[in-house]
Amino acid sequence: MTRSHFFAHLSRLKLINRWPLMRNVRTENVSEHSLQVAMVAHALAVIKNKKFNGTLNADRVAMLALYHDASEVLTGDLPTPVKYYNAQIAHEYKKIEKIAQQKLIEMLPEELREAYRPLLDEHQHSAEEQSVVKQADALCAYLKCLEELSAGNNEFLLAKSRLEKTLQQRRSPEMDYFVEIFIPSFNLSLDEISQDSPL
Repeated sequence: MTRSHFFAHLSRLKLINRWPLMRNVRTENVSEHSLQVAMVAHALAVIKNKKFNGTLNADRVAMLALYHDASEVLTGDLPTPVKYYNAQIAHEYKKIEKIAQQKLIEMLPEELREAYRPLLDEHQHSAEEQSVVKQADALCAYLKCLEELSAGNNEFLLAKSRLEKTLQQRRSPEMDYFVEIFIPSFNLSLDEISQDSPL
């Protein structure tokens, strides 16, 4: 049986730091970001289904979100100002991501590839699934900005402003619900959020 380096590669996502050009009070890595995006994407899909007559498979959406940045284990996390500096760079980076996704799929044993291809190859995601994952990704980046700003790090002021515009562009009823119900708690201390939910 041939060995596969697939999961050994994915385990290194924890070594790739996000926001590499910015001073961080607390460093965030791609692995923990992916977990948070998966949880938020799942919540958005559940909210869409329960409150707004959606028909998404929330578990599948969570898995797509969990793997949404997996290719960065090969490409690294290119800072947003660089990635989207102009249309040509954004287009070329998309091509690089596609190659990295394919490389990850090829690391898997042949008999497992078709099970993982729909998770790793974003071209196999529906537009609605992609939209929810992108919403969750932007929400989690926004939460990171709130965390840094609440710790007194004004380095994230412009990023917060940029992400507010992104969230407005990706706005949906389920996102509005999430923002109204869950986001305010992120501005509170542990003592404040613990008061309402004692053990």
